[in-house]
Amino acid sequence: MPSVPPAYNLFDEAWIPVRWVSRSEEDDADSTATHPPEVGLRELLLRAHEIEQIAIASPPALSALYRVLYAISARATGLDQAFLDEVDPSDWSDRRLGLVAEGCFDPQQVGEFVQRNRPRFDLFDPVRPFLQDPRLAEQCDPANTAGVDKLITTRPSGNNHSWFEHVNSTAPELPTPAQAVLHLLVWHYYGPSGRCSSRTVGATRAAGSKAGPLRSTLSYHPEGDTLFETLLAGLPQPGRDVRPDNDLCPWEREELPDPAAAPPPLKGPCSALTARSQHALLLMPDATGRYVEDAFITWANQFKISREGDPYLIWQTSKEGNPYPRPADSRRALWRDLDALLLKNPAGSTKPRRPEVFVTALEVSEELRVRALGFEQDGQAKDVQFVDAVTPPVLGLAEDKEPTVAVEIGCLRLLGERYGNRLDRAVKKAWAGFTEAPRIRDCTWAVDAAARYWPAAEAEFWKRLNERDFDGAAVAFRSLAERAYDTVTCGALGTMRGAKACTTARIELYGGPVKRPAKTGGAGGRTTSTEDT
Repeated sequence: MPSVPPAYNLFDEAWIPVRWVSRSEEDDADSTATHPPEVGLRELLLRAHEIEQIAIASPPALSALYRVLYAISARATGLDQAFLDEVDPSDWSDRRLGLVAEGCFDPQQVGEFVQRNRPRFDLFDPVRPFLQDPRLAEQCDPANTAGVDKLITTRPSGNNHSWFEHVNSTAPELPTPAQAVLHLLVWHYYGPSGRCSSRTVGATRAAGSKAGPLRSTLSYHPEGDTLFETLLAGLPQPGRDVRPDNDLCPWEREELPDPAAAPPPLKGPCSALTARSQHALLLMPDATGRYVEDAFITWANQFKISREGDPYLIWQTSKEGNPYPRPADSRRALWRDLDALLLKNPAGSTKPRRPEVFVTALEVSEELRVRALGFEQDGQAKDVQFVDAVTPPVLGLAEDKEPTVAVEIGCLRLLGERYGNRLDRAVKKAWAGFTEAPRIRDCTWAVDAAARYWPAAEAEFWKRLNERDFDGAAVAFRSLAERAYDTVTCGALGTMRGAKACTTARIELYGGPVKRPAKTGGAGGRTTSTEDT
């Protein structure tokens, strides 16, 4: 008699760690039974109003899961369509506000959604495993699997460096299904380009994949007091022509897509949030189903799927006129992006556009925070650092609600960056004059100065915003830059060369020297500062 394959249904199994809304001491007595540390998708939706937030430690995994949850929430509530009666285009906002007033998702709607989709959310289903391609078992060489160290994105594999943990490749620690599904999501959204396992589809045999749609990006999510508010605020508004039957998530398609053909078009927010993957995976559980012992990881499509239009990214324009998302940078604090989240047309040479989701998020609540989630990495194998940051409740200060304050926030950001950039130029110029170093990028003074200036500038920014004190900000940021410059360069002042280099370069803090035009009949122009008064 053949053995029954293991099952792990994501609706029922507890795999999503959560933090519950604060409870009274009386409720804490039986908290383990009523407030478990992990929940399945069904309980997550039914009790979203009791959950403060998802407690996933990996920012790219949380960013990926949010997108899946947005699509699920939209489909389960009927908010996957702009309007239902073919008459009123504002119907979508009205229905979402109705849900906000109810205070929780409708249990009947959630139950119907779960019933319709239950077979497609089994992680190990032999026919349609969740977000996997069972054909890989035949289309890939069974002797050339990826291994669990490759699957777990925080582990080193092959010749890659050890990043978060050391592993023994000869005896890998097997992940649980709860761990594996999170890294499955990271691969779909943040997977690298480059060589992967060879896959044969008909006459096509290839071993190269494109980068995932969110690779190296930073995404911004509105966040409320509960997960219920967070999911509703994060829903993108669908277009007038979007219908559930033409805006399909991967688990809703009757047939698996042809990897050798052009990918199905993205007709609306549900497909755009879940169907951009460039990687195909297949998890291989052990006999008990308690662990994942191996995996296939390869290309999903030989065509590049555009990521343009993602509603959680700040879109910028290159010098050539091409749009691209603002990259994740672990050295850049979130306050420097705040004006691009609040203003319709923020200042900047890259012409940044605020994420589309923030246009309608305020309908849910004006007390929304912004959580930034990303992964600083290159296009291929190099991973640098996770990025995870959150603001206080600031979305109520958006230009639509508080135009004066929003503009002042933009000015604060510009001033903070102006003096940070001038400080960087000044210390590099002083370093070059003092050391005669052939490469300015090796300047240790610049690293030291940045470590002193930017945290102080961030504190100054939030202090002034909290107090609504925008006068004299230029002087305050300039003083921080002067203090950092003087501290970093003071050790060089004991030599003639150092004193001359540091004194000469200091003018960069005030905009640098310029030549005034010579007066007619005069002796010529003189050098002065470009500092604005």
